[in-house]
Formats: sequence, C-alpha cells, structure tokens
Amino acid sequence: MRDDLRSYVVDHLGQQDAILVIDETGFLKKGMHSAGVQRQYSGTAGRIENCQIGVFMAYVSDLGHTLVDRELYLPKEWASDADRCKAAKIPDDVSFATKPVIAGKMLERALQAGVPFSWITADEVYGN
Repeated sequence: MRDDLRSYVVDHLGQQDAILVIDETGFLKKGMHSAGVQRQYSGTAGRIENCQIGVFMAYVSDLGHTLVDRELYLPKEWASDADRCKAAKIPDDVSFATKPVIAGKMLERALQAGVPFSWITADEVYGN
C-alpha cells in the first residue's frame, strides 16, 4: 500500500525540485501493550511521556504535499523482548533501528522507486 501511495503521489505531485521532509512524531498512550510504547521523549508533548514514536517522510512540491512513508520506532527494550514483540504482533524480522537509520531506509526506498526530489530536510536528530 505504501508503495502504491508513493507512486500515486509521484504521478500527481512529482517535480524534480521537490523536497523530502523527514521528522518523527509521538502518539501519547495510556497503556503498555501497543507496539513500541514506553516512556520516552515526545516532541508532541514536549517532554518524556508514555508514547509511541513514528518516523515519517513527506513529499513537498509546488503541486502539493503529503506523507509518502512511515515506520514505527521500536525502542531497544522492545526489540530485545521477543515475547513482548510476539504479543504485540510485531513481525520476527523487525529489529532495533535508530531514528536516523529508519530515515535512511525510507530515503533508500524513495531512491529505489525513482522519486524525483532535489532536497531533503529533517530535524537535528537525523544529523547535519
């Protein structure tokens, strides 16, 4: 589905001078059973909270903007607990990856798909 959406976006919004925007957001949670949820810093809350973190890639051109990729950040504590991952239905092949590594995987998917862009911008957590 992600790949189909990306193709649709490129067909309708694609431009050579487009920009890819990478950033994460937090989803505040009350419980402890949702995949990846734990006490961690959330920019959404502006402090450490019980939450999930998602890394997102948006596509921006003169024709419009939309999200084209996303991936859930799975903290080390989750990735190293096979029983917890199984209970949350996290696939066996998912392992710990830092947010910059996740962003790199999303960028690689965009490059492999031939997404046209000239710039990438991201929050400081992704490097300089």
